[in-house]
Amino acid sequence: MGKLVINSYDEFAVHLGEVLGASEWLQVDQDRINLFADATLDHQWIHVDVERAKQESQYKSTIAHGYLTLSLLPYMWDQIIEVNNIKMLVNYGMDKMRFGLPVITGSRVRLVAKLHNIQNLRGISKAEIEIKIEIEGQRKPALEGIASFLYYFI
Repeated sequence: MGKLVINSYDEFAVHLGEVLGASEWLQVDQDRINLFADATLDHQWIHVDVERAKQESQYKSTIAHGYLTLSLLPYMWDQIIEVNNIKMLVNYGMDKMRFGLPVITGSRVRLVAKLHNIQNLRGISKAEIEIKIEIEGQRKPALEGIASFLYYFI
């Protein structure tokens, strides 16, 4: 399935309540986790110390930072939708975000997105997207909530 192509507020609004799509699966490996730890200065052992995690963690492995999982949202969202005729896109907010399960190193994740709400605010389209970052083989998601974006259509 290809990307959903949106060219206007009206084209977006007709998808209210619908699942917009799912991204490809993405493997979260130790290199990605280590790079995120370096970028955020969060080197907690549960994320970066493989040997200690094997011994002391209940998961017997390192796990991804919750915020690393969240930070993959733009990459995966871009696989689902292409919004044309905009002069700007702004990340507006996150609501009801819940981390359900840890992402164990080596797991694969994907985004499933549904249009929760959309409003035309004097020419600015506020889209609230129900996001669910799933872990391959798990019933419970790694992360779920609502991401809000402002699309400034031309």
